[in-house]
Amino acid sequence: QGTTYTVIYDNIHQQDYTTEIDSVLHTFDLSLSTYVPSSIISRVNANDTLVELDDFFLAFFAKSKEVNEKTEGAFDITLAPIVNAWGFGFTDKQKVDSILIDSLLQYIGMDKVRLENKQVVKKFPQVMLDGNAIAQGYSVDVIAAFLDKKGIANYLVEIGGEIRAKGMNAKGELWRIGVDKPIESSDASDRELQAIVQINNRSLATSGNYRKFFKENGQKYSHTINPKTGFPAQSKLLSATVIAKDCMSADAYATACMVMGVENSIAFINEMPGLQAFFIFTDSEGNYKTYASKDIESFITEIE
Repeated sequence: QGTTYTVIYDNIHQQDYTTEIDSVLHTFDLSLSTYVPSSIISRVNANDTLVELDDFFLAFFAKSKEVNEKTEGAFDITLAPIVNAWGFGFTDKQKVDSILIDSLLQYIGMDKVRLENKQVVKKFPQVMLDGNAIAQGYSVDVIAAFLDKKGIANYLVEIGGEIRAKGMNAKGELWRIGVDKPIESSDASDRELQAIVQINNRSLATSGNYRKFFKENGQKYSHTINPKTGFPAQSKLLSATVIAKDCMSADAYATACMVMGVENSIAFINEMPGLQAFFIFTDSEGNYKTYASKDIESFITEIE
């Protein structure tokens, strides 16, 4: 997946599960990593008619379709051709203009792809899938399920910043998760925290436009693409942290919020049972502002 991961667990059985966890992640990547040419999703994108879908792919597709419908298209895994064109996918960046985007938009939309007898059926062969906005969260769920099966009551799974936590940490306290302040181009050495969130038996994912972007002719282009326009989403929302029961949902909805923007995301989260959110955005004068949905206000500590 091109990222790091951390798994912390209460080792009551005195077992080291490192090798098994690596094996599970390897199997997962063979299904849903677009960076593995022989993976199932890569073969689907290459129109390999002999590819057999596994349970990982089926669950990924079902959840993607569900989130797409609930967000009225703000989340869409068929964005791959346009994500690739902008240089945020698994091919080289192209020279992007409105003519190119218009030519690619005809291949975008969950109505262009369906499952039939455990096979992917495309309306056009040019349709391709990009699972990067949901698969990483799903991989967190997969490792958490592995630990659950081993009888581990207290753990934290973090893959590329997407997290699931259960039980207590080593101090006997709820797991505390830091939410980064959206500082442009910051990395692990100079990050600052905006808030700390406590979670138990929940998952958390954050999407933002302040790290993955490029600048061209003085214009900043975010990696979050609006499926309806084909262009990077323009919004005052800088960071969307979503908490859900499963990390696959949290990951997908965090991405959708970045597309929908501040006001629409607040309204959406408040109408969705089982979802909570913490948003960081800018006001009309460029000042940082935050919003915490009602159910998690008491679990958030903001840092001045």
